[in-house]
Amino acid sequence: MICVQFIFKPGTYDDDFHDLDAQIDTYTRSLPGFVRTETWHQPEHGLVNAIYYFTDQKALAHLAKFPTHREAKSQVHRWYDGYRIVVTEVKATYGDDRLPA
Repeated sequence: MICVQFIFKPGTYDDDFHDLDAQIDTYTRSLPGFVRTETWHQPEHGLVNAIYYFTDQKALAHLAKFPTHREAKSQVHRWYDGYRIVVTEVKATYGDDRLPA
């Protein structure tokens, strides 16, 4: 499984942002190989971590090529006061099965 973390400090969102964000979210969730998302907030520093899980690198590659995603990436500084992307390969997950998958 591939885990992509989009860690960012929110800036000012406008109508363009909300439109692109909705299109990207819909597309991402429709991809074969999309597993789920999680979002975490770090209030002390005003950061957000939007985490996306995919079955493999091929699934993630479809998102990277999506024209609307590419458009949003080209304008990232309009809406965020900083960001970082972390891509990792998940070797295993485990727990007591009381959290939603």
